[in-house]
Amino acid sequence: MKALVALILLVQLPIHKAVPAAPPAPLGCDDPESEAAAEVAVNYINGHSHHGYKFALNRIEDIRVVPQGPNNDIIFLELDLLETTCPVLSPTPLANCTVRSFAEHAVEGDCDVKLQKVDGVLSVLASKCHSHADSSEDILKVCPDCPLLARMNDTEVLETVSAALNDYNSKTTDSYLRLLEIGRAKIQYHPGQVVFTEFAVGATNCSAQEAKANVGACQLLPEDQSNFGFCTAVMVKAPTQDLQVDCQLYGHQPGVTYAHPGQDTSAGLAPSAVGVTNHNLGLFHNNPVASESSSSEMFRSMLPAKPVAKRAVAEAAQHDKVPRPVGFVPPPPPCPGRIRYFDI
Repeated sequence: MKALVALILLVQLPIHKAVPAAPPAPLGCDDPESEAAAEVAVNYINGHSHHGYKFALNRIEDIRVVPQGPNNDIIFLELDLLETTCPVLSPTPLANCTVRSFAEHAVEGDCDVKLQKVDGVLSVLASKCHSHADSSEDILKVCPDCPLLARMNDTEVLETVSAALNDYNSKTTDSYLRLLEIGRAKIQYHPGQVVFTEFAVGATNCSAQEAKANVGACQLLPEDQSNFGFCTAVMVKAPTQDLQVDCQLYGHQPGVTYAHPGQDTSAGLAPSAVGVTNHNLGLFHNNPVASESSSSEMFRSMLPAKPVAKRAVAEAAQHDKVPRPVGFVPPPPPCPGRIRYFDI
């Protein structure tokens, strides 16, 4: 009888079902984990860019995390970047590069990046970027007298670059330099006419003296000896005439290469058919170590609308209607994140 009573009591005991763990809160754009992923992404983008300048993070626009399994997440980032004054060939660390000011006619980069985080280690699977200069109208509203970006195939720009590099080569006792690419140029018309240029250069296998005898034999140094650099030049054309040029060579950097042979400027530069004001970041890159399945759907996954973000905004608006204690400061929305420099 006692055993039967015990069994009845046992059956009548309430059954406590296991409560599933709540999913982790979505990452905000300014969370440390988001910023760590953005840092890896920006370093990857700069490391795979072959023209123009390095870019710095200005804002994390959005982040989405898709769990793949234990300690394995796929992360999608949307980033706003700003052009710095450091050429891509420069050994200067990004942290020491200066972001161009708004008045210098800033250039913005927009990037979508897909990363994977396995056991806490981040790696980039693929990235897609493009860049554009701020509108001339926006610059002139803030700084009516500031010179604007000029097309890099402008006759005056090509003339200034040729004259500057020829002037440098005629005076140097070191290697003869070839032009790699024009980085950017600006033309000022008032109060005087001034052309400002920046351009990348490479040392050749000739001394400047040897180049005078046979400049056609002067080629960029081989990869294991390469030496790249950067020049700035200012040509005053009116009311007086003056030319100032400054070039700096970085020294050999193992692993840093340039895919083209460069151009000799001794006979001037022929204008190209297409002129642009800035090098488009234009990066579309799949990491070769990433599996095909992990990268092939990247941008298809990143392009759809984000209902979760919209729902978060709606919920935030609903919460704003709830009475709050005096002095209550509502938390910032999770995305987009803070602007580090300025908005374009």
